[in-house]
Amino acid sequence: MSRIGIKPVTIPANVEVKIDKNNYAVVKGPKGQLEQQLAKSMKIEIEGNELTVSRPNDEKTNRSLHGLTRTLISNMVVGVTAGFDKTLEIVGVGYRAQKQGNKLVLNLGFSHPVEMEDPQGIETAVEGTNKIIVKGIDKQQVGNYAAVIRDWRRPEPYKGKGIKYTNEVVRRKAGKTGK
Repeated sequence: MSRIGIKPVTIPANVEVKIDKNNYAVVKGPKGQLEQQLAKSMKIEIEGNELTVSRPNDEKTNRSLHGLTRTLISNMVVGVTAGFDKTLEIVGVGYRAQKQGNKLVLNLGFSHPVEMEDPQGIETAVEGTNKIIVKGIDKQQVGNYAAVIRDWRRPEPYKGKGIKYTNEVVRRKAGKTGK
């Protein structure tokens, strides 16, 4: 049995979950609305304020989709109630970030500043000049946009300069040694 898939998802009082016969889920909450097509082979039942996911048989594809379906629904419920965020740090002399309207402007050692417009449903905030916070209700979009920002200047292994996640550990290498 799937350890994650058998756990019920608790639905808070201020969240409305609708799932049609084709397993198209719509979750409405105080922060917004999320919609997603889930695996059609899974059986999703709502009883009171709990949602359970069960699989029809023990085929390999159904076993793998069991936990995934439950986690996707759980992430939708958490997203519309609390939301998700990822924090990035900029390390390096002269590297900085600033916010101009809905644009994120990064100075990363290029000959030009990098301007990135926030996608719909995603909000970025800058604390100081070296901390970027990406917020939103869709976990996948938040993680993807944080990865796009990080790709502009990944942390390098010699001095650790670049954009990194706050909990990321950069493996350092020894530099050149003199004679």
